[in-house]
Amino acid sequence: MTEALKKHRISIISILAALVVVAVAFILVAVNSTAEAEDSTASTSSPAAEGNAEENGDEAAVPVEVMTLADGPIAAYISATANLVPEDLVTVLAEAEGRVTELKVDEGDSVVKNQVLAVLARDEAEIIYNKAELKASNAEIAYQRARDSQDQGLISTESYDTLEMEYRVARQEVREAQWRLDRTLILAPFSGRITERFITVGQHIRPGDQVLTVADFDPLVARVYLPERDVWTLKVGQEARVSLGSGGASLEGRIQKIAPMVDTATGTVKVTVEALEDSGKLRPGAFVTIDILKERRPAVVLLPRESVIRELGQAHVFVTEGKVAVKRIVELGLEEDGMVEAISGVTVGENVIVAGQGGIDDGQDIQILES
Repeated sequence: MTEALKKHRISIISILAALVVVAVAFILVAVNSTAEAEDSTASTSSPAAEGNAEENGDEAAVPVEVMTLADGPIAAYISATANLVPEDLVTVLAEAEGRVTELKVDEGDSVVKNQVLAVLARDEAEIIYNKAELKASNAEIAYQRARDSQDQGLISTESYDTLEMEYRVARQEVREAQWRLDRTLILAPFSGRITERFITVGQHIRPGDQVLTVADFDPLVARVYLPERDVWTLKVGQEARVSLGSGGASLEGRIQKIAPMVDTATGTVKVTVEALEDSGKLRPGAFVTIDILKERRPAVVLLPRESVIRELGQAHVFVTEGKVAVKRIVELGLEEDGMVEAISGVTVGENVIVAGQGGIDDGQDIQILES
């Protein structure tokens, strides 16, 4: 065997030995991986792992808040908004020309019917009245003499008729002068309060000029416009609520008038509601919500509105049976102040879920939180 052949044989043996070493190492790694996988499987099925699973089951219970159902009264209302206005509101106009010499009231003052509000200069009107009175007095004397003379046949019928006519004209002139004198006094048309003043002392005014505005605050009314279909069941005197602004107090009211005609442009009917309580609590112009009682039921099962879930035209709630949530289809009726009438589906004394029901399903475990 030549030297070259020997070297070639040694190289082949070295390569085979290296391949054997690599194969043995691969087998050892595979064996170790299998052992680790078996250990992992054993640990998963151990009692400790089973304990952890149980803990995970407890965490799946959904926390909820509940309320016990009770019965009570509920009512339905027709609601609308409006502004409160005085039922009687008049702007007083001047009926004579003249200078304002006295202003006896100001905005906010209370007045009674026929109270003097302002006075115009009276000197000229008084002079005219006194002249008319004097002329009428002389005419009356002449007329009385003529009547006595006629009885005695001492005066002609023509002369008597002339004196009688002069007397009657003189009395009419007195009435006219009295009327002009009265117009210098500006009077309250009714009892109420002064809401606006347009004149000042010393101002010269003419007939038709605005002087003052007088409003009768008792009662204050709200005029609402309701669809014709909502008015059929309403009656004068029917109960209503007047609520002041956002979150304001609610005051008692009633329907005062119902218009006899439908507005053809809007299809609505004007309904006037008056506030019954002390008008000192109210101010004209205040924005109010009017709730007119439509129907009242004395004792029904009341559901909190937040407990009701509405889907596809159907409503349901979740009640509790032990620690499980149970879905109940409910038929609803009237709604008022956050409560809904339950016609069917639940009964008094059951616990209904009011918070947390959005994330639960029928039959799901729940954890009831203390309120």
